[in-house]
Amino acid sequence: MSESQPEPEPEPETETELESQPEPFRLRDYQEECIQSVLSSLEKGHKRLGISLATGSGKTVIFTQLIDRIKPLSETASQTLILAHRRELVEQAARHCGNAYPGKTIEVEMGKLSASGTADITVASLQSIVSGDRLLKFEPSRFKLVLVDEAHHIVAPGYLKVLRHLGLGSKQPDSPHLVGVSATFSRFDGLRLGAAIDEIVYHKDYVDMIGGKWLSDVIFTTVQSTADLRGVKTKGFGDSGEFDTASLSRVVNTDAINDVAVRAWHAKAAARKSTLVFCVDLAHVAAMTQRFRHYGYDARFVTGDTPPRERSERLDAFKRGEFPVLVNCGVFTEGTDIPNIDCVLLARPTRSRNLLVQMIGRGMRLFPGKENCHIIDMVSSLETGIVSTPTLFGLDPDELVDAASVEGLAALRDEKEAEKARLARQARHTTAVTGASSSEASRQVTFTDYDSVFDLIADTSGEKHINAISQNAWVHVGPDRYILCGPSGTYIKLEKVEDAIPDTPIAPVFAAWEVRALPPGIITKSPWAAPREILTAESFADAVHGCDKYASEIFPFNFICRRMPWRNGPPTPGQLVMLNKLRTKGNQLDFGDLTKGKAADMITKLKHGARGRFSSLEAEKKRRAKLSLAVEQAEERKLRHVVSVGPVLP
Repeated sequence: MSESQPEPEPEPETETELESQPEPFRLRDYQEECIQSVLSSLEKGHKRLGISLATGSGKTVIFTQLIDRIKPLSETASQTLILAHRRELVEQAARHCGNAYPGKTIEVEMGKLSASGTADITVASLQSIVSGDRLLKFEPSRFKLVLVDEAHHIVAPGYLKVLRHLGLGSKQPDSPHLVGVSATFSRFDGLRLGAAIDEIVYHKDYVDMIGGKWLSDVIFTTVQSTADLRGVKTKGFGDSGEFDTASLSRVVNTDAINDVAVRAWHAKAAARKSTLVFCVDLAHVAAMTQRFRHYGYDARFVTGDTPPRERSERLDAFKRGEFPVLVNCGVFTEGTDIPNIDCVLLARPTRSRNLLVQMIGRGMRLFPGKENCHIIDMVSSLETGIVSTPTLFGLDPDELVDAASVEGLAALRDEKEAEKARLARQARHTTAVTGASSSEASRQVTFTDYDSVFDLIADTSGEKHINAISQNAWVHVGPDRYILCGPSGTYIKLEKVEDAIPDTPIAPVFAAWEVRALPPGIITKSPWAAPREILTAESFADAVHGCDKYASEIFPFNFICRRMPWRNGPPTPGQLVMLNKLRTKGNQLDFGDLTKGKAADMITKLKHGARGRFSSLEAEKKRRAKLSLAVEQAEERKLRHVVSVGPVLP
């Protein structure tokens, strides 16, 4: 054997010897990648770092690995402090550290358990460490590392108090390193993460984790609820505030709505072995539990008021599969490991993407025999700013899906985005309503906004195209509608119609009618006779030329031609009176303000529906403004929840 090749390790002689050797602990590829990102950032001088990892990705494993990988800042600065806000998280972190570092001193600061402040690793409950003077025993100069679990809470006052005590209120060269980990690194209450975290160094969300087979596959079903949330109060920072619990419960917790939720679960997921149900409050928990039992299902509940021993026993029984439905209200949103969950029923709406992700994340852990987790999301009152499972994929919250996979929702999102892009490209090539006259341009419409009816009738842009074809005084009175007035009130109406010419592929076509004024003295509901069709044509130009030929035979040329000298004269007193009714007293028209022909055209527009058209445009303007505001608010909410690697805004 060559000297350059080391001798192979001797193989165990027996199967028993092979089984007795402990397997070395191996990090998943992304876990090692994450740790390297942290170490690289620290080497560059960064201090306060964030790690964004999906629920079930092994954040505690990364925590414990970082403790040994990060070097002491000095001979005395070698201690580590782990902060968490829930008992389960504290106990979990202490257990992992004990297994990973049997040679280190590990202490817990929580409730009656009091740490010395000098242990190699201290795991502390936030509520306990900020109580009284307990924080003072932790000397900042002795710490090299502060780890924060569920770090989307890190800008809460308690956390900031601890960070300021340890010199981490701002970036300082002699302070400990800070690493915060969260599956939902955004602040729903409007506080900025940048108050405590300077940089996100690693991000992998649940879609990435599912694609890599590190988390369970998920299928999504959304069910339209009858709950009307428009009157539900919110708490927090305006548009970003979450629903007020009591107000939400009064609307959501009804027999009818609870029945819809349970029947939806019965139809879609009754065969699931372990369903976790999220409710609004204690009353909702009790009602939902009763509703499941009404249909013959063994449903049990856990709330914050459940005694610890009873809660532990009930949770262990659920993990063993002794009953199929566990109902709760917020107990299991964070830090709870129940990998057997194969269905999550979201019986409570939320405006918080963080809460939504935390809830569905409970069902994403891998478990033997578990093919996927079915998320059933009850959605309602979408204009109130709720987030639903489709919004996690960039879809509208009202998108209803049935057993859609992650890949299916992503494909649907791409399809919707492609359609939006197509419509945007189309909109860039549209012609304003007032100018859309050709058959091609008339298929695409944009809106011109007017401040008053007078502004609408004064707008002559709608006549530009027809004026290039005809010498007659056609008046544009609506989208693809034109009027040519003759003496005594008779007129020709030309407009686009939607019906194709029989046996031809051309659509739409144009049609024209003559509308004769009835003689004075005839008492009818309308001053005009029934319209008589003059022609139909395949193109706008042909229709105009045909109408002009017909008009030349029934109307005097000097009346209908727009180039006649009389049209340039001053308006009549009667014209001014009619038009000034549309203007304020201090802004009346005078004889020199417009011509007789211009006044005649404006009055024609008034007689042929300008007021109704203005009302319609105003309604459309308000609708578009409301829609635009809703889109802006949705985009703003979406941006608040976007996590990406890089600096965090202060």
